[in-house]
Amino acid sequence: MTDDIAALPKAEFAFPGPLRDKLLAAVLSGAKTSTTGLLAAYEAEDEALPEVGARFAVVDSAELPVAVIEITEVRVVPIGEVDLAHAVDEGEGDTSLDTWRATHDEFFTSAPMREILGDPGFTVTDATLVVLERFRVVQRLG
Repeated sequence: MTDDIAALPKAEFAFPGPLRDKLLAAVLSGAKTSTTGLLAAYEAEDEALPEVGARFAVVDSAELPVAVIEITEVRVVPIGEVDLAHAVDEGEGDTSLDTWRATHDEFFTSAPMREILGDPGFTVTDATLVVLERFRVVQRLG
């Protein structure tokens, strides 16, 4: 990894494993240009929200950088207000908000996410705040 890439903060899509691999393929193909995170996870990890123009090194399941992305938009909204365009642009094949919501509710209430949040009973409601990011790939690595 070059020093420039090594200096970038990491972008991790999902947890290491098959879902991350699927999401990285979508990023690299151009199908995935948006992502959603829990505001509570940013707060639990004392992590600042991304800013427009910021660049991140996208890492694979082995924590190796595969691309550099640049943030083009950041919004914080209740999950109940996420629009279909954002859901479709996540590149996971969702064609309705119902399927998008179901998969995100499952991920956000998974054991690893609840551990990050420090809340074994965490649940998602329409009012749960999420961070919506849009990005573009500026460099492929490897």
